[in-house]
Amino acid sequence: MNIDKATLHTLISEKLQLAGLSEDDADVMADVLVFAESRGIHSHGAIRVEYYAERIHKGGITTCPDINMEHTGPCSAILHGDNGPGMVLAKQAMQSAIHIARENGIAVVGIKKMSHSGALSYFTQMAAEAGMIGLAMCQSDPMVVPYGGAEIYYGTNPISFSVPGQEKIMSFDMATSVQAWGKILDMRSRNENIPDSWAVDSQGKPTTSPHDVCGLMPISGPKGYGLMMMVDMLSGVLLGLPFGRSVSSMYADLSQGRNLGQMNIVINPAFFGDPEQFLQNVQKVMDELNHIRPAEGVERVMYPGEIADIEQVRTDKDGIDIIDEVYHYLVSDRVWINSSDKKDPFVR
Repeated sequence: MNIDKATLHTLISEKLQLAGLSEDDADVMADVLVFAESRGIHSHGAIRVEYYAERIHKGGITTCPDINMEHTGPCSAILHGDNGPGMVLAKQAMQSAIHIARENGIAVVGIKKMSHSGALSYFTQMAAEAGMIGLAMCQSDPMVVPYGGAEIYYGTNPISFSVPGQEKIMSFDMATSVQAWGKILDMRSRNENIPDSWAVDSQGKPTTSPHDVCGLMPISGPKGYGLMMMVDMLSGVLLGLPFGRSVSSMYADLSQGRNLGQMNIVINPAFFGDPEQFLQNVQKVMDELNHIRPAEGVERVMYPGEIADIEQVRTDKDGIDIIDEVYHYLVSDRVWINSSDKKDPFVR
């Protein structure tokens, strides 16, 4: 089903309001979800709405949270989120980080007790659009087998980094597993097999079936393992939150808050040199990457985030393709259709 961005935004916002969110909070969540869809991050787009709606309806996302920003130093703060909508809290924390970095050069703002915050690049691009460098990382469900292990411990623990150029933003948004769980859910919904390098089955053996996944693999073996440890330390242990295997499952009990953590870091280039020169140099990096001699079979080298930029231009013009089943759910009057409230993190 092809749908334009404005219509998709309206359908998502209305569904989340039906579940119990305020119009303002539902609009923020719709902004982040449509952003993900428009840039080809379908695993963090409309396919997630039913899950969010069910969790909101059952009380696992606080609809009127008691939010408190605690300034712990000139460049640091903690946003206490009371398990409110993760995307709303992440946006508020990034806005505060941008303000602090504008005044003091750098900002480190943690979010304590939040729900799932979606595509992190939405928030790091906020910093880049303000002329600053944005870095964000967050905890997620224990789903990944550590390097050399046969059972799960860490989550996919994503990281996003965005930096502004004169004309465009260079950005990446990645899970520290070979592939995000949401991508496997997307492949499952499309009845497509996955590469055997993405995940393992109940026996710890590589699988190509998205329905048999019982553990994900870290990127680049020990290197990805180290990165997911770093994310868990900075967004969990440092904030005094559950960590490692104790991080709550997305599907364990949708009536309970998840108590997740996220860390947003913003750097103001003006405190480290000429900001205009910085923008020019970043733009030069992008241009030089585009002019690198491509490998055989590759049309041209792209800078990080360029594929998503191209997809966004296309979807602005041609609309967004979403799964028919997701569209039918969005236009229905049901809050949710298929319950996500499972005890197994690898929900079937």
